[in-house]
Amino acid sequence: MRTPSYNLHTLHGDLFGGVTAAVVALPIALAFGVASGIPDGALAGLYSVIAVGFFAAIFGGTPSQISGPTGPMTIAMAVVVTQHADTLEEAFTIVMLAGLLQIALGAIRVGSLVSYTPYSVISGFMSGIGIIIMVIQVMPFLGLDTVSGGPLNSIKAWPEAFGDLNYEALALGAISLGVGIFWPGRVRKFLPGPLAALVVGTLVGFLWLKGAPTIGAVPAGLPDLQIPQLSPGFIAGILEPAFILALLGSIDSLLTSLVADSLTRTRHNPNRELMGQGLGNVASGLVGGLPGAGATMGTVVNIRAGGRTPVSGALRSGFVLALVLGIGWVTQPIPHAVLAGILMKVGWDIVDWRFITRIRYIRRDYLLIMLATLLLTVFVDLVTAVALGLIAAGLARAQEEAQPELDSVVSVPLLEHTFFSADDDLLDADLDDDDLYRARVGLVSMRGSFTVASANELARVIGRDIREHEVVIFDFSKTTRLDDSAALVMEQLMDSAGDDKTECIVMSLSDSVGRNLYALNVFRKVPKERFVDSLDEARALARTLLD
Repeated sequence: MRTPSYNLHTLHGDLFGGVTAAVVALPIALAFGVASGIPDGALAGLYSVIAVGFFAAIFGGTPSQISGPTGPMTIAMAVVVTQHADTLEEAFTIVMLAGLLQIALGAIRVGSLVSYTPYSVISGFMSGIGIIIMVIQVMPFLGLDTVSGGPLNSIKAWPEAFGDLNYEALALGAISLGVGIFWPGRVRKFLPGPLAALVVGTLVGFLWLKGAPTIGAVPAGLPDLQIPQLSPGFIAGILEPAFILALLGSIDSLLTSLVADSLTRTRHNPNRELMGQGLGNVASGLVGGLPGAGATMGTVVNIRAGGRTPVSGALRSGFVLALVLGIGWVTQPIPHAVLAGILMKVGWDIVDWRFITRIRYIRRDYLLIMLATLLLTVFVDLVTAVALGLIAAGLARAQEEAQPELDSVVSVPLLEHTFFSADDDLLDADLDDDDLYRARVGLVSMRGSFTVASANELARVIGRDIREHEVVIFDFSKTTRLDDSAALVMEQLMDSAGDDKTECIVMSLSDSVGRNLYALNVFRKVPKERFVDSLDEARALARTLLD
């Protein structure tokens, strides 16, 4: 990964990018902090911007990436607070453990694998997150307390809520949502939409609509360190939620890294990025901040404003830290409904409308994977959605690859009067009609790569041909790869040939292909003299076996 040489022009871009990203981060961090359900959540969101943003920028693998609280991480943290932690210390211990798991994932180089996640799974997951954000913000949008227990409990509370709504809060939520949607694009470069929605909504609430619930007093100053709970029983019980946070943060960050790559035409280091994000989450948990990840909106804003190096992310964290040291009085009058309106717009933007608007052009199996991932994300949990989505996508991909692999297999009978035409004895023979069409030798040519996708069909298709011959030549001259499943099918075919008294000849087996076959002891019943290097040797050996 190559970073640009640092000069005054780069510093100017990083400075402007850091300031702009800090301005964008302020309302989003406040909104996500409140949505997490943590007491003093607004400040926890800002601490996340500072801790995750700084460490991920300095130690991560994507120079221009901006990190902090995101939708998926906030939703997962809300689950941690309500279902897996009895105290704030326990909740932040889970955040720290998740960071350590991310560091471990980066150390064992798992980050490179995330780029292979099918887009249908990513689309369903992100759209599900967007829907969850919008659903759980309906209650504060109406001026009521957020309902714990996820989107289903929120939906169940709607009928009663509509009979007891706060009209002033509803008006403020609508104003902030409207500003976020209709804020002119030409102005966003100087005043981002979320910040404009925060300012306008708060001013209207402060001056006229004073009956809406507000954030209230927020402690300012440096945070107190959170001492992790390290009892063995507790650590064993929080591995699952910690892994959920680590997995979501990793996927979220690396997807944002791909966006940054496309904008800057650079290439990120995925494993280093995971380690940087992990350090950031450990630090965030220590200071009482939300778990974070790469933030797509902040990253895009930073890059478009000129940020190109980790300095922009570090400066952005520094700016937010300066605000936190004396920001308590600024955040007190902000209505919850205004933050809910901002998050409604954020949730809407997270939904993958680009994929959804093209539904009729998408293959049915991938569409079903996307919808299943979306529904599982909303109504079950995030890790189950991603895990089952990946499994379903893998099965669909295997089914898609099976036929091309089978088409690469050539299984043909070899007419003896043609195959053995170089044999002097046969050249002089007086052949009758039966001899002309006699084919006691078969050729099975494995061309290309063979995987679990075609393994079962290989056994069925080739096995049927083997029984029709007395000698079968397995030609590996054009084979590039056999995975474990395909290799074990070859063993099955060899065993079936032995049961049918069919002799096997192995031709042109390369070291790269043979390594896996020998490791699995596939040829244990094939004598060494049956391995040949060319078709001429196979012909001579086949003639000997027939005689």
